[in-house]
Amino acid sequence: MARPNKSRFVCRMPGCQKFYPEQQNTDPITILLSIEEYEALRLIDYAGNSQQAAADQMNVSRATIQALYAEARKKLARFLVEGTRLHIQGGNYELCQQHAACGNIKKGKGESNMKIAVTYENGEVFQHFGHTEQFKVYEVENGKIISSEIVDTNGQGHGALAGFLFNGNISVLICGGIGGGARNALAEAGIELYPGASGDADAQVASFLQGKLQYDPNTMCNHHSHEEGHTCGDHGCGSHSCH
Repeated sequence: MARPNKSRFVCRMPGCQKFYPEQQNTDPITILLSIEEYEALRLIDYAGNSQQAAADQMNVSRATIQALYAEARKKLARFLVEGTRLHIQGGNYELCQQHAACGNIKKGKGESNMKIAVTYENGEVFQHFGHTEQFKVYEVENGKIISSEIVDTNGQGHGALAGFLFNGNISVLICGGIGGGARNALAEAGIELYPGASGDADAQVASFLQGKLQYDPNTMCNHHSHEEGHTCGDHGCGSHSCH
């Protein structure tokens, strides 16, 4: 009797599931990327998890995550080189309902508890990571906030802030605009990033824990000084579109 396949846990569905070349061929090929292959890419390449941490999160073996990851990268490379259509759909997976508890494991530790930091100003998500003067830090246990506090950065900026968050055992950062250097520093520190968020900080964290946070992973700020009337998160700090 064949052994049944074990469902792979997926904590975040793709925001866009169908991609098309700008100039379509008369008979274009469609590449199908399964949901669990997408999740393997998200966990390893986007979120910066190790393969073992990704395997633990998806409830699969190291060999399985390696196979999913290799196949996903192969399909993505073909999509980019050949200009085909790409659809993300199907597969053998189970959508996890405990996004915070399993979707943001502290890299290498497998902890169910975690800390979420939000760039903070007057109750709102502050829109320039490098100029952040305060973070609001939320301690989460089993998907629920058990405490929160406002922490001063003491004038630290840009690259130093990643170390500040790492030393505070932060697992997840929610912010507005953020530059490429800061992104790299956060990735090296093993901190999962959710940029392009705005509005009430408490509400954004609540949305994140429900798996409903509205954010833009491509939000960028390529400048360190701003012209009058322009802040990170407005036009010019990055945008994202898909079909």
